Amino acid sequence: MPDRDAAIIAVREAGDLALAAWREGAAPATGVWEKSKGHPVSETDLAVDALLKQRLGDLAPNIGWLSEETVDHPDRLSMSRQWLVDPIDGTRDFIRGRSGWCVSVALVEGSEAVFAAMYAPVTKQLWVAHKGEGTTCNGKRLFASSREEFVGARVPTDALPKADRDLEMVHKPNSIAMRMTMVACDRADLVATLRWGHEWDIAAAHLIAEEAGAVVTSATGEPIRYNKREPMDFGLICCAPGIHGAAVERLQDRARAILGG
Repeated sequence: MPDRDAAIIAVREAGDLALAAWREGAAPATGVWEKSKGHPVSETDLAVDALLKQRLGDLAPNIGWLSEETVDHPDRLSMSRQWLVDPIDGTRDFIRGRSGWCVSVALVEGSEAVFAAMYAPVTKQLWVAHKGEGTTCNGKRLFASSREEFVGARVPTDALPKADRDLEMVHKPNSIAMRMTMVACDRADLVATLRWGHEWDIAAAHLIAEEAGAVVTSATGEPIRYNKREPMDFGLICCAPGIHGAAVERLQDRARAILGG
């Protein structure tokens, strides 16, 4: 296992690098463009990616690398451990001068995350999780939502479809990983998506939420495994254990319609 403290220091350093370019309520002091339609990226994303690749790469040899801002290389598939990195999760909030973005890093062994660190420098929140050892935020142990009733569940979202208006909207950061930490610290009960997403978006938050007591699966209720050849999964459910079955049931017809099943 690489030096955990050194990895956490690297994540903090990366967050501070990004924070230096962030401007509250305004565009950042960095170049911004679209790498593909609807997917913005900034020079700071790339700088954070480069810093983390160097810092984490120095910690231990023979660990693979999969990051949103690095071209994927098939060599990672032959390695038993991988760094899974989103240099800035929530880039839209970053470039709009909002606080809902973070640096997200997970260490994967086999197909499971075993260590995770996320740092949101604007809100000064540092989440850390170790497999089998629980989750902390700024050193305080977290315990996930224990909700048992689906109706009234708190969901971080900007709007609810008509079919879901029996749920309760709460504040939504742009970062999907930060939304998942809201379940981990009992500020939300459910985070759900019905779209294809990348492993780097959720790997760290998956472990953070799970170690706090939440359940994390695909939108169809299947386990999420990491370091796949195609590093994507359909949808996400991150929620209190007591409402997971109801969440899968609520989404199943919509998921089938999208998947064509």
